[in-house]
Amino acid sequence: MEVQDWIESSIRAFFCLTGITGNFWLGLRSLPKSRSQLRPGDILFINLAVSNLITNCLVDLPDTLAQFVNSWFIGKSYCGVLQFSSDLSETSSIFSTMFISMYWHQKLVGSVRRGGAPVQMDNLRLVFILLAGSWIVALMFSIPHFFIAEHDGNETLEVCEESFPTPAEKKAFDGLYLILANVVPLVGITYASVQIVLTLLKSQKRITDHSKGRNPAPAEENTTQQKMQVRPNPSSNSQVQAAKSVVAVATIFILCWFTHLVLRIYSSFGNSILAVKLTNFIGASYTCFVPYVYLHGVRKLNCSWR
Repeated sequence: MEVQDWIESSIRAFFCLTGITGNFWLGLRSLPKSRSQLRPGDILFINLAVSNLITNCLVDLPDTLAQFVNSWFIGKSYCGVLQFSSDLSETSSIFSTMFISMYWHQKLVGSVRRGGAPVQMDNLRLVFILLAGSWIVALMFSIPHFFIAEHDGNETLEVCEESFPTPAEKKAFDGLYLILANVVPLVGITYASVQIVLTLLKSQKRITDHSKGRNPAPAEENTTQQKMQVRPNPSSNSQVQAAKSVVAVATIFILCWFTHLVLRIYSSFGNSILAVKLTNFIGASYTCFVPYVYLHGVRKLNCSWR
């Protein structure tokens, strides 16, 4: 193995191990102590952790090991499992990120405007329905990959690919997937994140004006002002910090998945090993860093289990 290959494999191994640790940590720290303490935010974090762990354990780990031993030692039949797991995890993770952004958008923007009243996504049944729907969509797009993946017998990782019956069917499938499972969530995450940022900026401006002794906000803004600046409390501070972490993740997501989207579109028009490697690298880096950002945002980036 050449030096360049060792460096590439080492980076992938770092992302893989860090991702497994971070997502396992996120899922474990989000588990409620009792059924009565079950919260929508925790369910969304657990779902994201499970989605990412599918990629970490069933895609990144065997891929990394194969690069170190320089052969596809798991077997030709595993190509179907790898392609299925990759798309299942990717789709579920994207939708989980969108739901988390929507949830904290409602908590910070909607709830504050309504004086702290419960929001739609505080309903556990609604959250379970949304997650069930996202897994159904993920399965619909992932199952075909299990049957069309193939290995040409060269015992190298790069030839573990998909073979559609016709190029037209491949383009139609990829186009539908990109629109429903990439573009739509990307728009939703961007919208929710922009609204959160605007709310945080307005809140900061009100805090500055209040500290300078300027005139109080108009009557229709009193509820928001009382909630976020006049009488700050640990709960509102935690909500703001969590919202900031959501914006940070959304920024990482938009940068990573927009690049991922462009590379996927490019690779659909031609076979490029470099494009495939970059796509996998971006996906691995996203699942690696995101859980730690969320853990910091909800103040669980520690070893305390209380």
